[in-house]
Amino acid sequence: MLKATLEQWRMFKAVVDAGGFNQAAQRVHKSQSTVHHAVHKLEAALGVTLFENDGRRVKLTDAGSLMLRRASFLLEEAQKLEAVAASLQHGVETQLKVAVDIIMPAEMLYRALSAVSEEYPLLRIEIMETVLSGANDLMQQGDVDIAISPFPLHNGFSEELCEIDLLLVAHPEHPLHHLGRDISVEDLKSHRQIVVRDSSTERRTDAGWLGAEQRWTVSHSRTSIDMLERGLGYAWLPVAMIQNSLANNRLAPLALPKGGRRSALLNLSFSDGDRLGPAARAFIGELRFQSMQMPGTRMTIADNN
Repeated sequence: MLKATLEQWRMFKAVVDAGGFNQAAQRVHKSQSTVHHAVHKLEAALGVTLFENDGRRVKLTDAGSLMLRRASFLLEEAQKLEAVAASLQHGVETQLKVAVDIIMPAEMLYRALSAVSEEYPLLRIEIMETVLSGANDLMQQGDVDIAISPFPLHNGFSEELCEIDLLLVAHPEHPLHHLGRDISVEDLKSHRQIVVRDSSTERRTDAGWLGAEQRWTVSHSRTSIDMLERGLGYAWLPVAMIQNSLANNRLAPLALPKGGRRSALLNLSFSDGDRLGPAARAFIGELRFQSMQMPGTRMTIADNN
């Protein structure tokens, strides 16, 4: 039989997070005596001292620090368990939140969304467009159900969804197209590169930056395309995103002897498969299917879960 209850662990963590018993009582809407009693019972049941006085404040003992790590995990798992129960109780979820990196082919996303909406017409879908680390940040913060990102999710489930081809391009009249020879790295450094800003608030990644002395940073690839079509620089862009610009001669690939084309993996991630409802699972299935159908992408893994 367990010696401690989840409520006691919750009071213990509240004291740590709030910085004291009085502050914790306000946070959990309990009396100070109730919080203090819960922590005292926890210490007595475990036979260890969790807090010690430090002037007017309390601080964790070494044992308390160890217990905090375990308690945090325990409480997170309890929250997940309740979330799973809630999804089972309600059946089909009413809302689906998805973070999508902007390099994902729009047609692939739209077809998956359309198919899921036909199957679940009352489902509200919220799409958050992100860049580089942004999708995984939203997933880690619990703001989305599914993330599609160039990077795998370290604390959760990730599978390689598809591979995206990118080209280094500029307007046909850009000086780099008229050198009369292959373009060198030094040539690129002397001209302006347009870079899309990482939307993560925690990590900043400079994927594809070639060290150009002139660098304009924007928040979306659409802005980058508009700038490039006006001859204002060069940039890496997904082939699927610039097909019309290439066909209409508004953009052209730069003539590098090597390295003018690269690829990026898109990863499909979620934190806990047990918490996904039927609509989310259907959306994942549609993404896998569409990734095999779309030109300009290559399916890497279709690992059903």
